[in-house]
Amino acid sequence: MNKLELMKTANEVRKGIVTAVHSAKSGHPGGSLSAADIYTYLYFEEMNIDPKDPKKADRDRFVLSKGHTAPGYYSTLAHRGFFPVEDLTTLRKVGSYLQGHPDMKHIPGVDMSSGSLGQGISAAVGMAISAKLSDDDYRVYTLLGDGEIQEGQVWEASMLAGHRKLDNLVVIVDNNNLQIDGKITDVNSPYPIDKKFEAFNFHVINIDGNDFDQIEAAFKEARETKGMPTAIIAKTIKGKGVSFMEDQAGWHGKAPNDEQYAQAMEELEKAGEALCQK
Repeated sequence: MNKLELMKTANEVRKGIVTAVHSAKSGHPGGSLSAADIYTYLYFEEMNIDPKDPKKADRDRFVLSKGHTAPGYYSTLAHRGFFPVEDLTTLRKVGSYLQGHPDMKHIPGVDMSSGSLGQGISAAVGMAISAKLSDDDYRVYTLLGDGEIQEGQVWEASMLAGHRKLDNLVVIVDNNNLQIDGKITDVNSPYPIDKKFEAFNFHVINIDGNDFDQIEAAFKEARETKGMPTAIIAKTIKGKGVSFMEDQAGWHGKAPNDEQYAQAMEELEKAGEALCQK
């Protein structure tokens, strides 16, 4: 996909996020929206995957470590063809396979169940080590929240990744600077994030995580990096794409009401129309 196609797709992913959370009347829109561009690039450009064969042996693996942003993950998987987009409206409903956190046993395309913060990166490191031991060439990607990296387990896993020189592992930190209780700097600052990963022997790339040119360049650089894992610190805007949600901690885990849903969808529709005119 070219940049414009990626931007259009990310806008559709954002529509799916808002629709799913509104339908469920619960969920986490803020961090899902901030990571929508990263999700889109991974699944439509970067990763070796096949929706028709979700378990193919040589597929690249993705672990959503910040599992509560499942609405963004599900919307991306649906638009990529893993399951019907219409099913997004069943999010968190009784009997639905789209639970509040990813479930690898029931959702096509999900490689690891997650939700307990800090644990996803450990699973991703294990997958990357497995690939090395088996001499397989698949790559492993994991997305963390900047609030999540306050968890000690993140750094235990990072220490092992650096020690094992896992150049088939890419850790992405969605650095929107907000968590459920407010700014990460006020709750328990993890800054400087880049220097911390460097101390654990990672190759570190700082980018604007809502800019596809920078996202593309970062993943290209990660592929070219040998002998060490890569950490992409992606500076993003929480709630990106919906004006009243942007940079607001209150939208970390709250569903829009009917009026707010209508406003959000109108904004995203107009954004999509503007992209179609380019």
